[in-house]
Amino acid sequence: MKNTNTLRPSPTALLDPKCDSSFKAMFAADTEDSNKALKDFISTILNRNVVDLELMPNEPASEVKDQNQMSFDVSVKFDDGERIDLEMQSRSQDYDYSARAEIQAARLLSSSNRKGDNWKTPPAYQISVLNFHFNNDDFSPLEWYTMKRSDGKELAGKLNVIFFDLIKIHKLFGKPPEKLTKLEKWGLFLSYASDENKKDYIESIIKSEEGLMRAKSSLLTVSQDEINWAIENSIHTAICDYNTAILNAEEEGERKNAIASAKNLLIETDLSPEKIAKCCSLPLEQVLALKDELKAENR
Repeated sequence: MKNTNTLRPSPTALLDPKCDSSFKAMFAADTEDSNKALKDFISTILNRNVVDLELMPNEPASEVKDQNQMSFDVSVKFDDGERIDLEMQSRSQDYDYSARAEIQAARLLSSSNRKGDNWKTPPAYQISVLNFHFNNDDFSPLEWYTMKRSDGKELAGKLNVIFFDLIKIHKLFGKPPEKLTKLEKWGLFLSYASDENKKDYIESIIKSEEGLMRAKSSLLTVSQDEINWAIENSIHTAICDYNTAILNAEEEGERKNAIASAKNLLIETDLSPEKIAKCCSLPLEQVLALKDELKAENR
């Protein structure tokens, strides 16, 4: 039963890690649970053991006048000074997301460069967890991009862009935990942690990995904060409003195109209004009205 005195849908409800604010709350709470979960997730993505990890300010300073101010979801320095911008992107945008990722990686790398280091700046990684297809193909859900020479060999390995496609993980739902890789388990956890209808299966995955148990514990803690629910709800509302506006605009565009096509057919052909209505998916009454309008214009 929903508790009307709280924004939390139920006493056991968890925030949705696919929402960027909740993703950030879970990984950047700076608690033992969140730190160990973050370290495990990054280690899984990079396929190496991350030893030391430190949360950094998530807004790098602008380097030149009029430079776009950036904000990273989770900014991390680890091991020997390597830097990570970890992002959750819940939906596809109107812009080229790959361009954004490259620019963010470049900003992260340049902000780490120091005078006198003889260009030995540690690598930077822009890691994006995507709740949409960046490439709708059969490749791995984890794609790693670096700068390469014309012969295909890596340049210096300083600039890294990594995309983790959650949608490609969805088909694995229901697979026994012992048959999943750690990366696949993380993908399923991030995809369905907030879905109470899938709770039993996701719980079996969580219990199989220490890092996921830490993530669940951190998510449970931040889910008790009303502010986090208010932020998540406002983001979901904004996304719904945006999607509705896009749908309405598309429908209006389709309607205008259909009307324009019907007018052209009335002018250029001898097709009957009935056939034009069927061809353009318009009501017959509307086509007849368009025919009368054209007659009036030609008088």
